[in-house]
This record gives sequence, C-alpha cells and structure tokens, in this order.
Amino acid sequence: MTSAAGASVPRRGTRRETVAFQRRMHRAKFEQQATLEEFDFAASPKLPAAQIRDLAALRWLHTGESVICSVQSASGRHTSPRHSGTSPSTKASRILADLAGGHADRTWDRRLRELVRPDVLILDDFAMRQLTAAQADDLYELVSERQGRSLILTSNRAPSDWYPLFLNPVVAESLLDRLINTSHQVIMNGPSYRPNKRPRGGSDKTTKPSIK
Repeated sequence: MTSAAGASVPRRGTRRETVAFQRRMHRAKFEQQATLEEFDFAASPKLPAAQIRDLAALRWLHTGESVICSVQSASGRHTSPRHSGTSPSTKASRILADLAGGHADRTWDRRLRELVRPDVLILDDFAMRQLTAAQADDLYELVSERQGRSLILTSNRAPSDWYPLFLNPVVAESLLDRLINTSHQVIMNGPSYRPNKRPRGGSDKTTKPSIK
C-alpha cells in the first residue's frame, strides 16, 4: 500500500509538527510512503493529475466529504492527509472482520465508535468480493455513523460495479447511493507505478540456486 496521492512532510514546520506527522503516518499503517511532490506523474500520463493535486488541498476533508479512488492499476492510490487528526488505513475486509468479532464478544458498539472517531478513515481494497448480509449491515452502520466525517475508499472496481456485491438490493441502494453521490470520484488508469520504485541496478529476473 502506498501513500502517493497526498502525503508530504512539512518542509519548514517545527520539530513538533514533524514528529506529529510521522506519528500519524505510523498510525496510518502504510506499507510504503511517498509524497505528492516526489510522485512522477509523467510515468502515468493518464492519471488525473490536476484533480489529485486539487484534492491534496484537503478542502473536501474540512467539509466532511469523501473520496473514491477507482484504480485500474497499481499506479499509486492512497492519501495520507496532512491534518491534525488521525487517518487510520486498513483493508476493508479487516475492518469488517473486526466488526464481526465485536458481535461475538459483545464489543461491537465500542469497535464501531473507534472507527467513527477519526476525521478520515481509509478503506483499502473496497468491494473486492461479495459481502454477506451481516457484513453489508455492518458497513451500512459504519457509513451511516460516519455521516459528516470523511472516508477514502480505494477499489479495483468502478462504483457502478459495487451493487451486485450486496445480497440485499435495498441495503445496496441506500448505502451506495448515499456514499457515491456525496464523494469525489477519481478514476486512476495507467501503468503500474511500482516498477519505478524498484532498486536501481538490479535485475528483474530471479535466479534460482543451482542444485549440485
């Protein structure tokens, strides 16, 4: 997971601001970190660079709006807003598994409150597979309770393809219409950005050890 769409370390900020930024990045749990300034848009000319830079200004965050990134490649899709609040990031499937565990041990309300609290919540790999009825209900409650608080969703499917993943069309219509129609949608097509992050000077080929 990369944070290639909106994170940037303050250049002239105080030491306290820098430490706070690093702490937020650690809490976000990104596997890789990259700033918007160092992202090579020329490597992926189909990316909506102007829209991404506009979203990086975070006006949508201050108004409680959400962002949906539909990704057709690994071109770099995650944001870590430069913001005083927390921005936890995790796989959507893990969040749903965590809420499911709350039903089992009667901590569901507490777990939901923890997900509602952050100013922005990032759900990675959203709509990867069909949801069970219980998962759809939990997702509905999460989105409803976060009304007025921002979400960032990344998905390899277009939002129009999300509806068939719900067993109950009524839940799908109520949840997705509310989510999709109030979100900024970013369509990110283009070649994978990961090859650009490979170490230089090495070979792409893997050499198998010889057996003697």
